[in-house]
Parts: sequence; structure tokens; C-alpha cells
Amino acid sequence: MGTIFGVFFHFLGGFASGSFYIPYKKVKGWAWESFWIVGGIFSWLIVPPLAAWLTIPGFAEIIKSTGIDVIGWTYLMGLLWGIGGLTYGLGVRYLGVSLGSTIILGLCAVFGSLVPSVYYKFFPKAGKDTITTLINAHWGQMVLLGIFICVIGIIICGKAGTMKEKDLAKNSSAKEENKDYRFGLGIFVAIVSGILSACFNFGLEAGKSMADTANTIWVAAHPAQGNFLFRNNVVYIVVLWGGLTTNFIWCMILNARNKTFSNYTDAKTPLLKNYLFSALAGTTWFLQFFFYGMGESRLGNGASSWILHMAFIILIANVWGLILKEWKGVSKKAFTTVILGIAVIILSVIVVGYGNAIK
Repeated sequence: MGTIFGVFFHFLGGFASGSFYIPYKKVKGWAWESFWIVGGIFSWLIVPPLAAWLTIPGFAEIIKSTGIDVIGWTYLMGLLWGIGGLTYGLGVRYLGVSLGSTIILGLCAVFGSLVPSVYYKFFPKAGKDTITTLINAHWGQMVLLGIFICVIGIIICGKAGTMKEKDLAKNSSAKEENKDYRFGLGIFVAIVSGILSACFNFGLEAGKSMADTANTIWVAAHPAQGNFLFRNNVVYIVVLWGGLTTNFIWCMILNARNKTFSNYTDAKTPLLKNYLFSALAGTTWFLQFFFYGMGESRLGNGASSWILHMAFIILIANVWGLILKEWKGVSKKAFTTVILGIAVIILSVIVVGYGNAIK
């Protein structure tokens, strides 16, 4: 039963992540950097401590009692992830929800699974698997096979992207509906985002002692009831401080460069709706990790949870891509190619998940 609930919680997290950008499309008259940082303030500053306050009594004391080295590494991973999160928004803008999310999350799944094992090869830690272990163990070989399949899927999706770009150039009405589509810039941004977005998983690992403390306190008060469902909520606060720092600095730079500071008070735009939709997008974004933490507490395997989380996000993002008609006006061949690429990436996630399951 715990496994079923774990999968269900990951589905809810995937739905939140795959859907969060939709409210941004309702924002009118604002530059990207303006609605992104308004939503981000809710994602990274307002909602995380509120969620921790509701679920973890004394969460602030846990953070205060944590060593500066743990806080520092967790914050640093948040900074790097913040660049990935920032470029995620740009990747979705230039490639669309469907293609952008698929490529970014596919790369995120790859690096989120592979990089830690390389790190622990050079900096061994008890209970952590190295890349050598992956190569020599059957379960590890399955993980590496899944990663290889994922790369193939990303290449296929990239091919679909170039086909879409050519089709849009021939179809003026479809091109207008996809006016922000820029494959070359989008694919570069997506690669950067996919690599750095995996740092969120590393941030959770760096701040694990805070989650362990929250779990220990809860288990002591609730014996024989399993692990604490919301233990990661305290870690999110520190990781997201890093994400806020990166995104705030960059958005302020863009506001200054593009002279868009006036967006926040421009009465010619629907200000109330813009703030509400941005807040909704930001809150929905945070819910992905709120439910991710719940799922991980039930499945008890960080690597498998990360892969499962990515799979559901890819599925939901592409459903939205179809609903929003992001592939309208493209050839059947291009559409079939992206569906094939998505299927290959999902297969890779299943293979990696299987490898972790038989560990």
C-alpha cells in the first residue's frame, strides 16, 4: 500500500510540475522576466516556509541547529539549480511546453541519476554507489542502459524540433501561434537547464541531515507509523533560497535592460489577474516538490523517486502540449517523430527505475 501511495504522490507532483507554466500563458502585457520573478517569489520564498510551518513544528530551529557546511552546500546546489530553473522557463518559452519539457527533463533524469555516482567515485561515502558499482552490478548496468536510451530519445526529440521549425516557416498561421518558437536558442537553453536542474536532487542530498532530524523527531512522537511524510519540507527552504537568489538577480537585470520595471504597476495591463495567475503558477510549481517529498518518504529510494518524478512530468507536459495545440500546423512526420522520442524517453525512465528496483 505504501508503494501505491508513493506512486500516486509522484503523479500529483508530476502533474503540478507539468502544469505550472499554463497560468503564465494567461498573463497579459508583461515581459517574461516580470511574471517569472513574481511567480518565483511565491515558489521560492513565500510558499516553502508556509508549507514547512504547516507540517514541521520547529522547522526554523532545525535549520538554525544545522552546521554551516550543510547549509552552505545545500544553498550552493540551490544556486546552480536556480540557473537550471531559470533556463527551464526560457526553454519552455522557445521550444514549447511539450518539446521543451521533454528535452530538459530527459537530461535532468540522466544527470540526476548519473552524476552522483561519479562524484562518490572520487569522494566515497558509506551507503553511496559509485560509477564503478554501476558498471559491475546487474542493476547498475540496467541504469546505464536506461540512460543511454534516454540520450537516444533526446536526439529523436531534437530531430522533431528541427522538423517543426521547417514546417512553421512554411505555415504563416501556425508560425503566429508559435511566435516565440526558436529551436537553435531553445535547444542550447534546454541542455543547460537539463544539466543544472539535476542539482536540485543534489541539494536534497546535501541537506539530508535536516530531513533526518525532522524525521527522527516525528518518529519519536509517532512510533510504528513509518517515516515522516513531510520531512523534506525543511530542506526545500534552503535549496530554494539559492534558486531565488539566481532568478531574482537575473530577472532584475532583464527588467533594467528591457526597461520593464513598469510592468509591475502598469495600469494598462490587467494587474490583478497578472499577479493572481503568476502566484498560481508559482504555487503550483512548488507543489511538485511538496508531493515529491511525500512520494519519496513512501518509496524510500531517492534515485527511483527522481526517475519516477521525471516520467510523470514528461507525460503531463506533453499532454498539455497536445491540448494547447503546440504541434498544430506541423507535418504528420514531425508529430510522429516527437511522439516516438517521448516514448523512448519514457522507456528509458522505466528501465532506470527497474534497475533501481532490483538493486
